[in-house]
Amino acid sequence: MPNLAADHQTAPSRAPYDVLIVGGGAAGITTAAMLRSKINGSIAIIEPSETHAYQPGWTLVGAGVFNLGQTIKKESALIPKGVEWIKQAAASFEPDDDCVVLADGSRVTYRYLVVCPGLKLDWDKIEGLSDTLGRNGVCSNYRGDLAAYTWECIKSFQRGTMIFTQPPMPIKCPGAPQKIAYLAADHLRKTGKRAATEIKFCTALETLFGVAFFVPALKSAMQDHQINVNYKTVLKKIDGPAKKATFAVTGADGTVSETVLDFDMIHVTPPQCAPDFLKGSPIANEVGFVQVDQTSMQHVKYKNIFGLGDAASTPNSKTAAAVRMQAPVVVRNLLAAMRAEQGSATYDGYGSCPLTTGYGKIVLAEFTYGGKVTPSFPLDPRVPRLSSWLLKTKFLPYLYWNMMLKGSEFDIGHKERQFADAA
Repeated sequence: MPNLAADHQTAPSRAPYDVLIVGGGAAGITTAAMLRSKINGSIAIIEPSETHAYQPGWTLVGAGVFNLGQTIKKESALIPKGVEWIKQAAASFEPDDDCVVLADGSRVTYRYLVVCPGLKLDWDKIEGLSDTLGRNGVCSNYRGDLAAYTWECIKSFQRGTMIFTQPPMPIKCPGAPQKIAYLAADHLRKTGKRAATEIKFCTALETLFGVAFFVPALKSAMQDHQINVNYKTVLKKIDGPAKKATFAVTGADGTVSETVLDFDMIHVTPPQCAPDFLKGSPIANEVGFVQVDQTSMQHVKYKNIFGLGDAASTPNSKTAAAVRMQAPVVVRNLLAAMRAEQGSATYDGYGSCPLTTGYGKIVLAEFTYGGKVTPSFPLDPRVPRLSSWLLKTKFLPYLYWNMMLKGSEFDIGHKERQFADAA
């Protein structure tokens, strides 16, 4: 029998559930809230965590704009009323039997399944990283409890070398690794310490951003902040006490060499992958993500299964903005399946990445499948704007906590727009 959170023990566990949701993050809570307002059937969420985080805010925690408390709430306060909370971790899937096996070996059955457990942060893939995180100048905004240490490192920095890393894709919010580099450089400039600091951005990618339209603006930001960019450079090992980082560098001819860089501070974005319990399961593709149709979000084989969020196989940018557009599609198509109809709702690949190029400045990148530029506002999104900063720091957190997680489908309305080439 699943263990239920105290706040949601008013009814005994029931099975099969009409809808079972694996994951209580942004995707799971949003989907549950939307479904709860539309069906009277039984809904349950499988989620072991006691807390829920607004992860887009962690960059701002690392930059001293937010505190961690502004990004964390109790999971129990967010589970929609009437939705049962199974406070355990999922362990495996048995889709032919409409069953999810939990960590304690118990089995939960369903009529329809929504899978959205997020990504695994693979800290141990970088040798020595776990031993030095949170000390020796080694920080990361990709874990909430470490983000405040990023700000401690930045504000106390006097001189030396800062390194910011980006691993191979996929990762949550592909712009986040460079956002904190810009903010750190801006802070040092404002406090008169920039001249005494060398800043390096080491990325595994061949370009600064996956949508070419925004690359010139980001290259300009790197140049303005005098940040040296090293492409096709992958962090492999860290020696925290010695303050040395080892990278694998792929040359123009494809050969890989090793280089060791000294640092006084290093911000690490960890490699990321599908959760272990999803890898190799019958519902996953060859790299471990839920194998769904990229427009309908319905599983390609099991028609009573849907996936969304970071663990879905869709080739979109993995952001909360993507979840906000995916959840209504999942809900509409799931409801159609319940009526034995073919769902017609489609997800266009929308993602949004507010790229903080400095305090009070954001390049608001919005795009869909194929790199189509689809801003919500008729302004050139390559231009860093204070209005986008206010959107990022004020409106989007409100939208997340008070609208999105409560099942609202509010949307300003993005659309493809054309802009003149950058001068």
